[in-house]
Amino acid sequence: MQPNARKRFNSSFTTDKYQALLDDVHRKFDHKPNFRIAETPVFIGNDLRIKLFDACDQISAVLCRSDFKELTELSLQDSYRVPNEDDHTTFLQMDFGICRDDDGQLVPKLIEVQGFPSLYLYQDMIAHLYRRHFDVPDDYSHLVNMGSEEYIELLRSIIVGDHHPENVVLLEIEPHIQTTRIDFLCTDEKLKIKTLCISDLKTSGKSLYYLNEEGKKIDVHRIYNRVIFDELLQRHDLRTEFFFTREWDVEWVGHPNWFFRISKFTLPFLDSPYVPKTWFLRDLHQIPEDLENYVLKPMFSFSGAGVIFHLNRQAIEATNNPTNYILQEKVKYEPVIETMNEPVKCEVRMLLLWPRNAQKPFIVNNLARLSKGEMIGVKYNKDKDWVGGSIGFFQS
Repeated sequence: MQPNARKRFNSSFTTDKYQALLDDVHRKFDHKPNFRIAETPVFIGNDLRIKLFDACDQISAVLCRSDFKELTELSLQDSYRVPNEDDHTTFLQMDFGICRDDDGQLVPKLIEVQGFPSLYLYQDMIAHLYRRHFDVPDDYSHLVNMGSEEYIELLRSIIVGDHHPENVVLLEIEPHIQTTRIDFLCTDEKLKIKTLCISDLKTSGKSLYYLNEEGKKIDVHRIYNRVIFDELLQRHDLRTEFFFTREWDVEWVGHPNWFFRISKFTLPFLDSPYVPKTWFLRDLHQIPEDLENYVLKPMFSFSGAGVIFHLNRQAIEATNNPTNYILQEKVKYEPVIETMNEPVKCEVRMLLLWPRNAQKPFIVNNLARLSKGEMIGVKYNKDKDWVGGSIGFFQS
């Protein structure tokens, strides 16, 4: 997207460099991620960087409203409500499709906002590997207002805090088979906390513990939650002692309720030039005639599950529970990144943190996804190159 950096990168690109990058990723933990790593990072020029930062500020202003919990109370069903909710989310993600406006200028358009962790540690690692193997200009950085050491220490202070690392667990469902496992491995390396399957979390009264490799009982004082409720509700085969909705003597970092409060449920409350118009389906008085310009989304699914992209009146009328859906103006991604063949579309996820003592969330890092297909995602990019997960480098 930044033409000079892009030309410089493409002119020096070789498949050998790309393979060396992949080999380094695989060797790091003797693990091959089950998602595609793109051949290129994304170079984000100053104009687009300013717009992305402005968009995050405008959206954050709504999340900081004193009545935000009241606005989002209906997002929480009693059967999913977890006790001891904190004042605000700790982790915040904003996904933007990169588009062109009527004047031909690049502009970010919000796809989704999530009060849930993302690949904070992996994205720092992959940024350094791109820089090691490719020509990334010195005046570009994936981080915002900090270096990697400060970034890791910030994450340590938020996730581990004053606790001993062995008393903090990263909680997930069968973490060894998750697409995000590479981030769990990076987190373990940098923060020294244990990644634990929810079925291995043990209970004793209101206390929680796990058994380490020697069979010793280790108390759990804090949970770094990576369990997605959408997946948990489908896993009737899991046998667990631990249930989210019970009262436990434990601290949450990334309280589960924010997964619901800051989600697609939030989108209709956002009014910004960077946010496509969105309505709760239950509040829609008239179905638009131009449905080809809209998408229908279930509010509490993850990773694009259940989204109806090619929409018609019958699909809307057949929706069993309109309370759980939103209708959103379609975002038209622009293929803005030149590659060695056809240009690719780009989605940038801005990674934010909101520590307890901070007045508002702030941007720390990012994640990029590249696509040659109709939409972002694996099933739209089979057998294609220059697509997949990546990182954005911001011009400074």
